[in-house]
Amino acid sequence: MAGIYIHIPFCRQKCYYCDFYKTVNTSLLGRYLQALKTEMQLRADYLGGETVETLYFGGGTPSVLSEQDLSEIISFVRSHFLISSGLEITLEANPDDLTTSYLQQVYNAGVRRLSIGIQSFQDELLKKMNRRHDSGQAVEAIENAVSTGFNDISVDFIYGLPGLTNRQWKADLQKVFSLPVTHLSAYHLTYHEGTPFNTWLKKGTLKQLTETESISQFETLVEMARENGFEHYEISNFARNGMYSKHNTSYWTGKKYLGLGPSAHSFNGVSRRWNVSHAEKYIKATTLNEAFSEEEILTDANRYNEYVLTRIRTMWGVSVSEIQNQYGEEKAVYFQENIKKYLRSGLAVQTGETFTLTPKGWFVSDEISTSLMFV
Repeated sequence: MAGIYIHIPFCRQKCYYCDFYKTVNTSLLGRYLQALKTEMQLRADYLGGETVETLYFGGGTPSVLSEQDLSEIISFVRSHFLISSGLEITLEANPDDLTTSYLQQVYNAGVRRLSIGIQSFQDELLKKMNRRHDSGQAVEAIENAVSTGFNDISVDFIYGLPGLTNRQWKADLQKVFSLPVTHLSAYHLTYHEGTPFNTWLKKGTLKQLTETESISQFETLVEMARENGFEHYEISNFARNGMYSKHNTSYWTGKKYLGLGPSAHSFNGVSRRWNVSHAEKYIKATTLNEAFSEEEILTDANRYNEYVLTRIRTMWGVSVSEIQNQYGEEKAVYFQENIKKYLRSGLAVQTGETFTLTPKGWFVSDEISTSLMFV
């Protein structure tokens, strides 16, 4: 199994919390799509002939693409890679783009899974984040998607937002779970360097939630998801009826993936590659056949660290036998020694030879995974 990620870096306006690479210069779109095709041709053998089971359009705002744009890219992917008959095609989209007409076009192009960036149902907070939609448009987008024929709909939310009360967060979740969505991704706000939110935080014009408030909102999320039949399969991800994101799961389980476009990352089992984070430089380099990416050959320690970092976040956990078979006895012993303190403190549990985090451990997963790294 392998996956392909296609970065569409164009946004009609920039959200104040986002640090993903993006540009508002949509006049580049035509040349950019040609550059993507060129990169596909150059990287056609990157996955080593493995079957591609997922295709993910991320951004940026992929819903700036027309039906023709999507159809051409999907067709180009199919002609250059070995494609599974059950290919999962996901499109990230903003709610205000998802009109009935556009949804029909997207469906016609072959997309069957939507990831809708709602972030909040609180209109005041949406304005504070510089989002273009309101709560009414968000609900309408989901309803339009269902009426078009989409039955695999994921929504993105952010908690820990400045000004978000527990009462508002519970109301948001109640509304989410009342709607016909199959998947929820919920992330705690991060104040990234260079974003307006981070600038305002440093100036003191924006007040960060306390750690206690953040933990309370995470606990509310986990509890309400469980009560509404959503399985907590990765720290920030919840699925109804086993409808996990196949694409993201491939990241967390160490499958190969090819990333196309500026800032996109790729992994082929032995190395990691990342593209230049600049659309115009990317377009120029692909046109002139110049280098536009860097590569790191992964050591056994690198690969072990990647495995622990991603798997500890999931319900499948870390397998000692997998560590031993893939990365050697030394790494297996190292992991078992270093996980002990988290078992004693109730932050992790052991089932057979597999280790997973407890609900208490989820909130400090970054700290735990860092301490398990082999250096």
